[in-house]
Amino acid sequence: MAAQRKPRYTLAEYLELDRTSEERFEYWDGEIFAMSGASEGHLEIEANLVVQFRAALAGRNCRVFTANARIKVPTAPPYRYADLSVLCGKAQFEEISGVDALTNPTLLIEILSPSTEAYDRGDKFSRYQSIPSFREYWLVAQHRPHVTQLVRQDDGAWLHREFNSLDDVLKSPSLDCELALRDIYQGVSFPAESAEPPPE
Repeated sequence: MAAQRKPRYTLAEYLELDRTSEERFEYWDGEIFAMSGASEGHLEIEANLVVQFRAALAGRNCRVFTANARIKVPTAPPYRYADLSVLCGKAQFEEISGVDALTNPTLLIEILSPSTEAYDRGDKFSRYQSIPSFREYWLVAQHRPHVTQLVRQDDGAWLHREFNSLDDVLKSPSLDCELALRDIYQGVSFPAESAEPPPE
């Protein structure tokens, strides 16, 4: 039996679906990908990040946008969705086929899941780099305290750091603020670690 082929969509068909559906979708080369529903841990982390960023950036004309914000990515039209985007200064938008897309995020954050982690670390990050204002990227694990931070340097290289303890404090050079991992993961339950095998 022949494998069933995935339907192909025009950009116009995608834009209509994304405007009218309660779900979020991303478009790539004729294919449409549903952004899967968030787990309890994902929702807790997202809410914590919003609260902590708003407190850390209070009084500084900074903005925090959640996962419903469309982001213009020049090399991945028409737009993408990040779990959070943050910037200081005036937020700039461009109308794309009747919807507004943010054009100047400074920090983008993805909360990782097994189905999206490879894409978030690879192709999506590569595409995000075409955003002129993009300076910092966080990849936040759900199953354990762990944040990967990538910061664009003056020469265009990306400085890579890992934070894996609730006692760690993550400093954002692009926004001049800091967040403690303990606050990012407040209220999040982690799966129990598998038991160590008994000694022989």
